Amino acid sequence: MRKARWAAAAAGVVLLVAGCSGAKDDKSGTSRSGSSAAPAEAGGSLDAAAATKEIVDAAKAAGFTEDPSEGLPASLERCAVSWQADVKKAADPQKSYEGTLAALKEGGWKQARELKQQGSVISSLEKSGWTLRASYHGQAESFLVISFEATDNSAQCEKAFNEELAKNKTS
Repeated sequence: MRKARWAAAAAGVVLLVAGCSGAKDDKSGTSRSGSSAAPAEAGGSLDAAAATKEIVDAAKAAGFTEDPSEGLPASLERCAVSWQADVKKAADPQKSYEGTLAALKEGGWKQARELKQQGSVISSLEKSGWTLRASYHGQAESFLVISFEATDNSAQCEKAFNEELAKNKTS
C-alpha cells in the first residue's frame, strides 16, 4: 500500500516538475505551459529544510497543526517536502488554508496557477527552483484533506523522482 501511494505521489511530482503544460492561469484565463520557477535567490537556493520550515511556519501561523503521515523515501528527502494539516484541530480549515497561502506568498512564493473543481482547490506556487502544490479537497462537514507538497525542479531531483517511479513499477 505504501509503495502504491508513493508511486502515485511521485507521478504527481513528475507532472509538477514537468510544468503541467497547458494549465490555465485563473487570473488572466491565458494558457501557461512549462515551469517558470524563479532563479535561486541571493544568498542561496531553497533546499528541503528551508522549504519545510516555510511551510510549517506559514501553516502553524494560520492555525494548522500537522497530521503526521508517512515519510518520503530516502532517495527523495532532499527533493521533496510533504506536510498534511490536521483539519480536525483547525477552527476554520478554509480560513487556515487561505491564511497559509497568503503567508507563503508574503514569503516570496509566487502564484503560478490555481485549479478549482468540485470542492477541491489546488494552487501551485513557485520559488527558487521549487514548486509548491497546496491542496484543499473535500468539505469540512464530511471528508477534508489539506496538504502542502513542495518539489525541487532540478534535473537531479527529476532523475530521483523517475528512478523512484521505476522502482515502484517493478515491485
